[in-house]
Amino acid sequence: MSSVGKGIAAASVSKILQSRGYRVANIKCDMYVNIDAGTIRPAEHGEVFVGEDGVEADQDLGNYERFTDQICTHDNYITTGQVYLEVIRRERNLEYHGEDVEVVPDIPNEIIRRIKLCQKKNKAEIVVVEFGGTVGEYQVLLFLEAARMMKMKDPENIFSIMVSYLPTPSLLGEPKSKPTQYAIRTLNSAGLNPDFILCRSDRPVSDSIKNTISNVCSLPKERIISAPDVGFIYDVPVNFEAEKLGAVFLKTFGLLSRKNDLKDWQKLSRKIKGLKKEVKIAIVGKYFNFKSCRDTYISVIEAINHSAWANNCVPKILWLDSEEYEKNPKKIKELAKVDGIVVPGGFGSRGTEGIIMAIRYARENNVPFFGLCLGMQLACVEFARNVLGKKKAHAVEMDPKTPDPIIHVNPRQAENIKHNRYGGTLRLGAYPCTLKSGTKTFAAYGTKEISERHRHRYEFNNDYRGMIDKAGLKIVGINPEADLVEIVELAKHPFFIGVQFHPEFKSRPLKPHPLFKAFIKASL
Repeated sequence: MSSVGKGIAAASVSKILQSRGYRVANIKCDMYVNIDAGTIRPAEHGEVFVGEDGVEADQDLGNYERFTDQICTHDNYITTGQVYLEVIRRERNLEYHGEDVEVVPDIPNEIIRRIKLCQKKNKAEIVVVEFGGTVGEYQVLLFLEAARMMKMKDPENIFSIMVSYLPTPSLLGEPKSKPTQYAIRTLNSAGLNPDFILCRSDRPVSDSIKNTISNVCSLPKERIISAPDVGFIYDVPVNFEAEKLGAVFLKTFGLLSRKNDLKDWQKLSRKIKGLKKEVKIAIVGKYFNFKSCRDTYISVIEAINHSAWANNCVPKILWLDSEEYEKNPKKIKELAKVDGIVVPGGFGSRGTEGIIMAIRYARENNVPFFGLCLGMQLACVEFARNVLGKKKAHAVEMDPKTPDPIIHVNPRQAENIKHNRYGGTLRLGAYPCTLKSGTKTFAAYGTKEISERHRHRYEFNNDYRGMIDKAGLKIVGINPEADLVEIVELAKHPFFIGVQFHPEFKSRPLKPHPLFKAFIKASL
């Protein structure tokens, strides 16, 4: 079912195999007909994760990168829309040599081709492929058919892992395996037998439950793995290894362990549990009334976590809705209780005046502030209004008629908007940036040349660069290729930095992003 933890399970499996000395690649298969995740509301589907090459993907690619420290690209992401689009393109180009093109086997064959292409490009010895959705859903059948066809042709090298939820009825107090038994039968009906079962539950599953599942699906009990809820997702590989999952995998695959090195991960797990000191971080945004703040901003949350742990503290994140400040300006005083303020990315005008109020509070009251993408743009707007005196300054996205367009749209993006070209047309992926020495930003990175990932359509208007810099909001990072402003920094402030990119995408548990790390240090 949705949100049961398939992505974390896939990332953890890869981490364990990687720790045993094998080259691993991850693939996420999404069932929707969208070409990518870029046009889907984050509040509905979760964060749009941006890869190094600009792929706009499901948030699980972020989990893969954080767990394995490998870079994901278009090759690591497959959607139904991509598959059908390619099959139709090939049909139009006579690449099927006049044969009729059928849903089966041509659609599954395209899925298989993409899996093998990812394996080849990544030089991976083991590929971990995650299917989104639920066994039994119509839309997952063609992906299951691809797995069946691969298994039929190469039974010694294709294995299936089922992640299944065991509910615990409150009056009974123990997990029940009947839904999992039914799911196994449903998978059997698609021509597949699970080789491993990861039993998701709110608590560890007992031996008796493992015995029951073992009998139902004809699996050795050692391949039925308990996957209980944990406090931190980075405990999951450690828990799996406690169940000897790595050894069971390799035994089943007929492979030998080249090493067994999860020490740094286990050390981090122990450290997190022992931390007591708190740092209060406010995330001020406008996507808080929907499904899940956590899914919408998962990479921001994890970047804060990584940096807090590196600074020997635990973050207490407060979700503050900027629209509340617009309704009741006095409520802004609640920011006096926090140690630092983050304004993450976003689109559209809703809630932006409240965000500008929060940024002004941070600037005037010396509260550490970190603006990401939209957060950087609105920091420039706030400064223009309240320091430069340009009271009607704004971003053209929010006010197309503003007399002072501090943030504007470049000509290429204007053409995209004019012709309704939205999917895949943002400024996407990694771009270089040159830093100004002697700044907090330079001190955090420790190098003059950096590369960060972007996802935005609007840019800082260079017509205002000189006056803003002269007034104290320094331009400290520039894209050398197009002379675009990437980073602004308030010199006389404990920490006031806005970045046009998304540094959260590059943060790792064992390698926190330098700007997030510096921000948490300043907040402490």
